[in-house]
Amino acid sequence: MKIFCFLLALGLLFGNLNATEDCDESGVCKIPGTAHGNDYAALSPIGKRSIKFIKQAPRLSSLNGKRIAIVGGSFMASVTHPEIKRLLQKDYPDATIYVLKEIGSAGPWPGPGVIRRQKDEFVENLKRLKIDAVISGNGGCGLCTPKEMGSCIAAEYSNIPAVMIAAPGFTTQAAKTARNAGIMIPRIAVYPGAFSAHSREELLKNTQKTVYPQIVRALTREFSKKEKANAALDVSTDEIVCKGSLEEINLYFSNHGWSDGLPIIPPTREKVAEFLKYTDYAPDDVIAEIPPTYRKATAKSVAVNGVMAGCLPEYMPILIAFTKAMTDGDFRRTLSSTHAWTPYCFLNGPLARQLELDSGQGEISNIRNVRIGRFINLAMLNLGGYHIKENRMGTFGYLMPWCLVEDDATAVKLDWRPYHMQQGFALNDNVLTAASSLCWGNNLAPATANPQKIMELLAQDAVEKQQFAIGSGTPYVYRAMLITGNVAKDLAAEYPTKESLENALVAAARQPLDARSYANYWANPGSAFNEQSYSLRRHTTRIARQENSRKTVTPPWLQWTGIDRLETVQVMQNGKTAIIITGDANRNKTMCVPGGAFTSVKIELPANWDKLMADAGYKPLKNFFLKSQLLPSAKPQQLKNYRQRQPRGNNFIRSTAL
Repeated sequence: MKIFCFLLALGLLFGNLNATEDCDESGVCKIPGTAHGNDYAALSPIGKRSIKFIKQAPRLSSLNGKRIAIVGGSFMASVTHPEIKRLLQKDYPDATIYVLKEIGSAGPWPGPGVIRRQKDEFVENLKRLKIDAVISGNGGCGLCTPKEMGSCIAAEYSNIPAVMIAAPGFTTQAAKTARNAGIMIPRIAVYPGAFSAHSREELLKNTQKTVYPQIVRALTREFSKKEKANAALDVSTDEIVCKGSLEEINLYFSNHGWSDGLPIIPPTREKVAEFLKYTDYAPDDVIAEIPPTYRKATAKSVAVNGVMAGCLPEYMPILIAFTKAMTDGDFRRTLSSTHAWTPYCFLNGPLARQLELDSGQGEISNIRNVRIGRFINLAMLNLGGYHIKENRMGTFGYLMPWCLVEDDATAVKLDWRPYHMQQGFALNDNVLTAASSLCWGNNLAPATANPQKIMELLAQDAVEKQQFAIGSGTPYVYRAMLITGNVAKDLAAEYPTKESLENALVAAARQPLDARSYANYWANPGSAFNEQSYSLRRHTTRIARQENSRKTVTPPWLQWTGIDRLETVQVMQNGKTAIIITGDANRNKTMCVPGGAFTSVKIELPANWDKLMADAGYKPLKNFFLKSQLLPSAKPQQLKNYRQRQPRGNNFIRSTAL
């Protein structure tokens, strides 16, 4: 019967998208629909705003005689910005114009309590040069848009009117970035199209005809009543927000952007209370203030999203750990990008085994693991404030996040430290590691037990799978290497530790210089080179110098070329690879998952965890402890020895070791 009602709710959810809502005097909304009565009273999944709006300075009456900074440097700014300067000087000859590096830029606006020298230096330059207006651009990707808006935010905080230039698909992200930082009414000049897809002539024409008039209006027109009214709309509550039937609650949450489009479990006070039993945090304790919205994610709001995702209450400590991980800038920074990093997590420690989370075949599709992945999706939306088409800008969209578990027992059996031990935790600590992926599912099946050949295949896989498709971006990227147990066993015969395997991979994973420079020249994210003034040959020389290219033995997978030695560049770097034993233990599989940085958080269990779990029908946590003589973290001298030790007979590694 419950399944029938759930499916009925799904149909009604998508059949009543235009329904309206009535709110009582307390602000609780009741949605007319199926007349099943107010079966559920749902709590809000979002936290309270932590950043207050500032009072913005009046716009300028004229640009005559003003000192104007045109800053930034993204997406063809070398073409658009000098043209904006020319136009300003033509119309306002008494104005003083600073362009690009003449004044610098603020970079992404730092969150509360974060000190960023670049922003502070930019603000000092604004004061020193007595700047009256700031123009920043160009916003044409999910990462550069917040960066360019950062200069506008810094200006507005300094009582200086500002305007940002952005492509059509990034104006909402630009506005949200400013509002999240306390700028109620950001001004944005919209460029008509994709910057990098336009010729120099098109860029100049669009700047003259479309962008420049918007810039002048943005800096000289006062805020309208409509702008002020729209800016005042800011929903922020942690009380009951809606009463209704299952389908009505789903409709309300969907219409308010609080669900990912799939049906949710209504987060009632009773269900949320069940989750809160599994933590020592009080309901209103703030777990984190997560960029970009910096709303206060309390234990209660974490629980609300856990309920919505269909998690079990006993998952609460894991959900809190992921919420904390979201505050780490290295992990989180890429998640708004058009390149669509998908967040995921993997677990180490006895808790995962106690909760029967899967580390074997099909693990991310196991219903228990799936629930945690669904929570990540909702946490991104409601706790972090990442909304599709606003500040999650993936061109082709995002996968549903997932949850992996490392097979700690197999790792210990091979004398390979599980990942969390590599990070300094003890074997039986419970640890969540947050990561992100740009590639999933394209795995490798080594058809050999030769450890050196398996390592070489892993290295080739790493060369082929970089953050940006053909390796056009940064030279060294983060990767997770997922390895099934029997492949790990074969590798362990030659590589006694994960660290020694990583060292071998770093040495072996090299890309021909010409391939690297070609990709970086023609597909360099966020920019383009002028063929007339800057040739591919010149760029190759630059890449060779910057990335320390060397003549090495031709990689094994390219020896069919007949070339003995080749100019190559390094693709991997120590400390950026997570080697995880996981997946179908009966299959010879590995998978290289390029993506963003890793952050590991210890999972905190409440003091009465054992009693709670006994009442819920679980075996004691101690039953899932492992025994090992492995140290939590290797000493520096041990790591040095690993780097010096080379596998026997590995001529390729010896010839290219760094």
